Amino acid sequence: MVSLGAVYSAAYVFLLAVTLVLGGDIVHHDDVAPRRPGCENNFVLVKVPTWIDGVENSEYVGVGARFGPTLESKEKRANLTRVVMADPPDCCTKPKNKLTSEIILVHRGKCSFTTKANIADEAGASAILIINYRTELFKMVCEENETDVDIGIPAVMLPQDAGLNLEKHIKNNSNVSIQLYSPLRPLVDVAEVFLWLMAVGTIICASYWSAWSAREAAIEQEKLLKDASDDYANTENVGSSGYVEISTVAAILFVVIASCFLVMLYKLMSFWFVEVLVVLFCIGGIEGLQTCLVALLSCFRWFRQPAQTFVKIPFFGAVSYLTLAVTPFCIVFAVVWAVNRRASWAWIGQDILGITLIITVLQIVRIPNLKVGTVLLSCAFLYDIFWVFVSKWWFHESVMIVVARGDRSGEDGIPMLLKIPRLFDPWGGYSIIGFGDIILPGLIVAFSLRYDWLAKKNLRAGYFLWAMTAYGLGLLITYVALNLMDGHGQPALLYIVPFTLGTFLSLGKKRGELKILWTRGEPERPCPHNQEDNQSINSHQ
Repeated sequence: MVSLGAVYSAAYVFLLAVTLVLGGDIVHHDDVAPRRPGCENNFVLVKVPTWIDGVENSEYVGVGARFGPTLESKEKRANLTRVVMADPPDCCTKPKNKLTSEIILVHRGKCSFTTKANIADEAGASAILIINYRTELFKMVCEENETDVDIGIPAVMLPQDAGLNLEKHIKNNSNVSIQLYSPLRPLVDVAEVFLWLMAVGTIICASYWSAWSAREAAIEQEKLLKDASDDYANTENVGSSGYVEISTVAAILFVVIASCFLVMLYKLMSFWFVEVLVVLFCIGGIEGLQTCLVALLSCFRWFRQPAQTFVKIPFFGAVSYLTLAVTPFCIVFAVVWAVNRRASWAWIGQDILGITLIITVLQIVRIPNLKVGTVLLSCAFLYDIFWVFVSKWWFHESVMIVVARGDRSGEDGIPMLLKIPRLFDPWGGYSIIGFGDIILPGLIVAFSLRYDWLAKKNLRAGYFLWAMTAYGLGLLITYVALNLMDGHGQPALLYIVPFTLGTFLSLGKKRGELKILWTRGEPERPCPHNQEDNQSINSHQ
């Protein structure tokens, strides 16, 4: 029987499922900011390590301009150069101080960015640092009517606090020197490899658990039939209550409801709202961790007796003693993660809670046939593309990416994600994958293994091996696209759905089983009426 908490976990993940693979933006592609010859650079983040009187000090992060030469990518090749303050500070007129290849520090305002850069270039500066009048960074572009954009020095925008710190040291007559470089991320980071293994491994574990449960239920029913038990109908009802089956209508409604929740997350994104999401995630994570621990411990003979002995608890119904024993641990685990979720190691707890929750959902929620699976994944495919790419036209930013990163919340992303820190990325950050990128295709992969086992197909003649391979390949292509886009978030289902669903449909058609998979789905279990009819036919023969 499905517990109330398990049903809640399934509903929670479906309503708040984020479907996105993200590696952290380093290069900021911007189709809104105008491009033209001389003003066609990508907006790159720039590292600005500082030295005060020869002693290494703070390191700041700026953003490169649309114009000017590109910066060096290697730290060892970046020159350590002295910084001087512009006089006048806005650098809208020729500086009074004489420059000999120093980096000039100027304030934003009174004239265009390109005007400042041209004046600094003509005065002999080697680069220009522009202090923003806000704490965030700003993308520096060329004005539409400007013609003199052949600028020979790099221009970098600094946030207000960083620029004012440098200015304070210069005014105190300190010798301030900096380096300017924009390191490239490696083609492949170990984090992406482990995240791929986590996603694939989670689906494999969930699929085998789901198939094993379906086969055990089928074997139990066959035993009852052989004993000519009158309790078959009751057993069938219990089995059907062990999981939640998705219908075609529910598959379509998923996109509508999920979109509404995504917009709500986007509009209400704030510190307190993320706190609410953390509480919801903890509740779902406790249920998932508890379910997986009970199932795992039940495999050992020492725990079988407490797993099969139940006590009735108000509201929750019959609960095994083993469940009661592991629940306090699960609660403490989730609370410890929630309290320390900003710690550097907190991603481990988030991934454990997330994986167990996903496995539990894939065990409980099932698609009855390939038709429902096709509708669900097709709708999710369109949902993913719309909220990552098309939403920019209405909201002027990608709604899915903003929600996944937790922008405007003061938090490092929302909890409905698996994440691993990027180990060899000079910019740090996390590689992440949304729950939806595992759960939605995982439903059809789990269906393929249940079909194979109930139809008594071996691994090669079945569908699971091909569906699982297609999912892994689709996710791999997603990471290739992620790296080609310099870490800009990608809708994973854009690549996973064609691979997974296309492989399943093509293979079913080639084998002549598409009609069965499409409508009937899993092989029908024998019923008492069919058995009686067969016995009657045999007796007449």
